[in-house]
Order: sequence, then structure tokens, then C-alpha cells
Amino acid sequence: MTGFDIFAIVFVALVILTLLAGVKTVPQGYDWTIERFGKYTRTLDPGLNLIVPYIDRVGRKMNMMEQVIEIPKQEVITKDNATVTVDGVTFYQVFDAAKASYEVANLNQAIVTLTMTNIRSVMGAMDLDQVLSHRDEINERLLRVVDAAVSPWGLKVNRIEIKDIVPPADLVQAMGRQMKAEREKRADILQAEGQRQSAILKAEGQKQSQILEAEGRKEAAFRDAEARERSAEAEAKATRMVSEAIAKGDVASLNYFIADKYIKAFGQLANSPNQKVVMLPLEATSMLASLGGIGEIAKATFGESAASAAAVRRSAVPNAGSPAQTVPPQG
Repeated sequence: MTGFDIFAIVFVALVILTLLAGVKTVPQGYDWTIERFGKYTRTLDPGLNLIVPYIDRVGRKMNMMEQVIEIPKQEVITKDNATVTVDGVTFYQVFDAAKASYEVANLNQAIVTLTMTNIRSVMGAMDLDQVLSHRDEINERLLRVVDAAVSPWGLKVNRIEIKDIVPPADLVQAMGRQMKAEREKRADILQAEGQRQSAILKAEGQKQSQILEAEGRKEAAFRDAEARERSAEAEAKATRMVSEAIAKGDVASLNYFIADKYIKAFGQLANSPNQKVVMLPLEATSMLASLGGIGEIAKATFGESAASAAAVRRSAVPNAGSPAQTVPPQG
């Protein structure tokens, strides 16, 4: 092999190496920065790219996909001096490879430190109850602050999530006792409210019962008064008719009216359950003797039916000086 052949082989190998050095294939999801003599010149997008061999070189290979960083546990003192242990995760994405490569030295460490610092700031300004119950608010405030801080680095923080908030064991026990006391308090309040409602309903029922009872007594009194009024009207009408008969000279009507009252009074006396012997006054005999005359008058005035009714009344009156008994009417 001559010297020319060796030179040709070396030249061809150098050309191949130069071509390989000038062709760069960037995978999807990554951006590569190109440096010329140590200075950033441009960024290579995914795909096939050409650079100047031996002059340009790949500086940083930046992952442009969304990434997650674990935030380690740390103790945070809340506004009311309670100590809690907190950890979380941060989701971010690089949108400018050059800034992410040259604006910050250690990107992941910078994000973790910045997030931990802001967790202490945000949660330290809140009470323990707010820290435990307002996790969404904490995440939102952290995202707003951290995203604004990392924007000059060519990053976009998409989410910050607090994973665990662990208060001390004695504080957890105290919170359990507090929750139990609150539940017992609510139970007592509900029981008292139920007893109050029951008493109110019972009082309302008694009130309604008394109202209905009073209305019943009022209605009964009204009915009794109406009955007495009608009875008095009938009595007055009968008395007026007798008075008119007397004014016309009809003495028989007066005698009939008095005899009827007299007989009814004796009938009530004879029907008394405690009365075994009925003593008739002397004038009763004359009254009984006059019943026949009254019957004749009634027969002449009202006809046979009235005479029969008078006979029945006469037979119902007991004899004077004998025990009270009911005598059936004679046929």
C-alpha cells in the first residue's frame, strides 16, 4: 500500500466522521442547545438537524415534557404555633430550553427549594384549622407564587399538590376529643330542640282541645237557650190563648189549662223512684171530681178524641190517701 492509498483512506474516514459530527437527530420531547466555542447560538428541535462540525457542539439536552418533582417532608409552624409535617409534589414543564439551561444552575434543586420555602410562608400565615381544611387554597396560593418565581427560568409550573399534612400525635388526640365534644353538644342541642318542639306541639294540642271544648259548651248553651226560648214562646202562646179565652168568657178553657198542669205535676210526683206513698191534698178530690165535667166540655168542644185523652189522664191520677200506682185506662 502506497502513501497515497493511506492518505485516501484517512481522508475518507475524516469525511465520514465530519458528516456524522454535523448531523444530529433530536428525539421527540427534547430540545438540544447548540454552543459555538462555548456560547449558546441556537436550539435544535426534534428531528434531523445539521450543525457545523468541530465548531458547534450540543450544550444541554432539555426534557420538554411535563415532569414531577417530589417535595421532601418538612416541619411547618402555623400561625397558632402548631407544628405539622408537610410534603408534596410539583408538576412543571420547560417551554424555553435556553433559559432553563443557562438561567439557573441546578434546575430541579432550585424548584424544590423554592417550593419548600413558599410552603412554609403560605402555611405559616394560616391557623391549624385552616391548614387542615383549606388544602385547595394552599395549593392555589403555592402555584401562583412559585409559577411567577420560575417564569424567568423558562418554566411553567402546572400544579403543586400537598400530599400529607401530619399534626403531632397529642394534637390529633386533642382534636379527636374536641370533635367528640362538638358532636355531643350538637346531640344535646338536637335533643333539647326536640323536647321544645314536643312541648310546643303538646301545648298547641291542649289549646286546641280547650278551644273546641269551649266552642262545644258555647254551642250547647246556645242550643239550651234556644230550646228554653222556644219553650217560653210556646208557654207564652198557650197563656195568651187562655187569656184570650178568658177575655171572651170561656171559663172552661181556664179550667182545662189548670187541670192539665195539675195532672202533669202529679204525674211527675208519682214517677219519682224514691216516692212510695203519695199524699194528696184535700182540694185534689174536688179536682178529680171535676175531671168528668172537663171531659164533657172537651168532648163537646174538640170531639171524641179529646174526651178519650182526658179520660186517660183521669185514670192515670192515683186516688187520694192510697199508694201511688198506675191504673190502666178503662175501655
